[in-house]
Amino acid sequence: MHLAYPAVLAALLFCTGLYGVLARRNAILVLMSVELMLNAVNLNLVAFDVWLRDTLHTGQALTLFTIAIAAAEIGIGLSIVLMVYRNRGTSDIDRLRDTAEGPAADEEAASAMAQKAAQEAAQNAEAAA
Repeated sequence: MHLAYPAVLAALLFCTGLYGVLARRNAILVLMSVELMLNAVNLNLVAFDVWLRDTLHTGQALTLFTIAIAAAEIGIGLSIVLMVYRNRGTSDIDRLRDTAEGPAADEEAASAMAQKAAQEAAQNAEAAA
């Protein structure tokens, strides 16, 4: 088998994944596009490993590590997306840019947390008495 066939297929997969990352606004579709790009890299690693007839099979070993990293990445990424969806009601990336807060919001959050802690301490004191 020629090296050109898997290399062209990997290039097409990578370009499709790159388009998905740049054009999509849904966070789950962006994660799927990143996975498509990683699979294109895996295809290249295995193809070059076979083409070079490497006795240590370095390309295949690197592919296994890449698959393990991709599995961890998709697990963490999907859990973050689900948490954001539960809190915000959307997984649209453009609407998630509102999560950045300024210094005034930090001060308000700190004072709200202090008030809540004081209320909990008062309730605990009443319960103990």
